[in-house]
Amino acid sequence: MLPINEKKVDIRREQIKKAALKVFAAKGISGTKMSMIADEAGISQGLSYRYFKSKEELFTTLIQEALEESKSAMKNVPLLPGTPKEQIRIMTKTILDESNKLSFMLIQQANATSEGVPDNVKKMIEQYTSTNPIETLIPIVVKGQVIGEFCEGDPYQLLLFYFSLITGMMLQDLSSIECDIDYHVELLLKILTR
Repeated sequence: MLPINEKKVDIRREQIKKAALKVFAAKGISGTKMSMIADEAGISQGLSYRYFKSKEELFTTLIQEALEESKSAMKNVPLLPGTPKEQIRIMTKTILDESNKLSFMLIQQANATSEGVPDNVKKMIEQYTSTNPIETLIPIVVKGQVIGEFCEGDPYQLLLFYFSLITGMMLQDLSSIECDIDYHVELLLKILTR
């Protein structure tokens, strides 16, 4: 168990990270100032510097966590219960869940062409995309094609198109549309299914 002071530090760091995630996802690194993060967290700017030396350090920490979480989630899709269609459904619902949206948008903001992105973050993104997380899902699509759940076609291209649509949906504000997440997931699944 953590001593009380360490526990307070962890709570404050999480508060700052949560606020930073929201601000960075909306404004990118170049459009964000530490004062904006401090305001969002409800703390003084000086206090934020006690926990993170700079906005670049904070941005790097958030990107690293988001990429690790994404990598882990993609690796675990084949371990999900059910048929290939059910596995892809669960994965899609998880991706589109509101609690994951900001992390996804943050990764989009860290694109190598974005202004102000630290070199170490560009390298992390480059390394993440070089392992191509989509490839871990190809066996699921192939199995789904074999058992007749998924349509014919190149599995990689089908997944690339599928994720392009998910990306588009993540970047939209779907809260104004009066449909629940299950409806959106079923709509997306029609791209892959027969």
